[in-house]
Amino acid sequence: MAKSTAPVKKNEYIDLKFEDLTHEGNGVGKINGYPIFVPYGLPGEDAVVKVIKVNKNFGFGKLIELKKESKERVEPPCNVYYKCGGCQLQHMSYDLQLFMKQNQVKNVLRKIAHLDHVPVHPTIGLEDPWRYRNKVQIPVGEKDGELITGFYRMRSHDIIEDMETCVIQDEVNDRMVHAVRRIANRIGIEAYDEKSHRGVLRHIMVRTGRETQEIMIVLITRTEKLPHADKLIRELTETFPNIKSIVHNINNKRTNVIFGNKTKTIWGEDYIYDTIGDIRFAISPRSFYQVNPVQTKVLYEKALEYAQIDENDVVIDAYCGIGTISLFLAQKAKKVYGIEIVPDAIRDAKMNAELNGITNAEFVVGEAEKVMPKWKNEGFTPDVIVVDPPRKGCEVDFLQAMIEMEPKRIVYVSCNPSTLARDLVILEEGGYETKEVQPVDMFSQTNHIEAVCLLERKL
Repeated sequence: MAKSTAPVKKNEYIDLKFEDLTHEGNGVGKINGYPIFVPYGLPGEDAVVKVIKVNKNFGFGKLIELKKESKERVEPPCNVYYKCGGCQLQHMSYDLQLFMKQNQVKNVLRKIAHLDHVPVHPTIGLEDPWRYRNKVQIPVGEKDGELITGFYRMRSHDIIEDMETCVIQDEVNDRMVHAVRRIANRIGIEAYDEKSHRGVLRHIMVRTGRETQEIMIVLITRTEKLPHADKLIRELTETFPNIKSIVHNINNKRTNVIFGNKTKTIWGEDYIYDTIGDIRFAISPRSFYQVNPVQTKVLYEKALEYAQIDENDVVIDAYCGIGTISLFLAQKAKKVYGIEIVPDAIRDAKMNAELNGITNAEFVVGEAEKVMPKWKNEGFTPDVIVVDPPRKGCEVDFLQAMIEMEPKRIVYVSCNPSTLARDLVILEEGGYETKEVQPVDMFSQTNHIEAVCLLERKL
């Protein structure tokens, strides 16, 4: 076996100066040109680091002591930040978070797509980068005969039992989780134990309408029956009048997947409602609805601006979900066609169009990479295509169909800059020019970034 040529050894303590950040928000320092990645390190800081892993071309370290602190370092307000791992950036100022995310997009465009000349605008941030999430899914456990709720410790399935609150969650969600746990504990609903696959209550999910303040509670159990359901429902609804829906989901499998296949409303409505801009949305327990509605409005308005559509334009919205972008586009376009693989999402999209009196949006169930080539072969030529794919990006067949349809513009909404950059290579080769990119901070305190990208067909 070849010996490692790394200038450091595992378990060695070293002095390290951080020069940069990775896309995950880890500090980067170098020893004789050999990079070492260290969580919670910030550029400009000097630190004592313990080397915990050594690879051929890079290593990983643990921050032991800071000798010189960056002025961008802040005290995380969360009491379990260093245990949880749900957030990665609470130790850095919000200005640095926004700069890091802009840089992340710039770097992948340069390295993967070789688009050094394309403007990547400063990240649009939140006025208040806390308490923005409108949905929480939290596991339930038991300790000393009492129910506990909390996120899992990093890289484990151990519940963090001293988690008082989650500072990126809507406070209403926090209160609902505490209320369900307190009442369930008192009336004798047991927690699920994943080791023995026994017990009842696995997860509590809460969804809140940011504008409407309507609340949906989803109780996920191993058992077909929810014990003492009437008592639980009565106490919750009498105490919290904003609860509009209580739902029971049954997941009796040994799995890490949260939801099971069977869902039933046990009190109230099947949906809660929320608004983004002028559009009202019905949200079901399984709906994909953006967790940060304030920034969703910013993101979609930017997509609409880039699309530059008028009343004569026909638009395709691929990966349309419950029709959020489609309905924004339909306010300006002649016709919008939405494509989505999830039948329930298409059902919700049609209902949302009806809810808003929008008659020029049509929704189709199917894989975008199959529907688009079919439409192309039928001679369908849209003026603009808006695409908002999952993290894995777009399939080559889909990209090729877009190119062959020859729309004037393509607006690409991305939650993964690396796959965006990869796909831009194909679109550029297919006759499109990347004009500009706007990062939007949808997930403050985490290393995730959304971006909207404008492409125009070269004449």
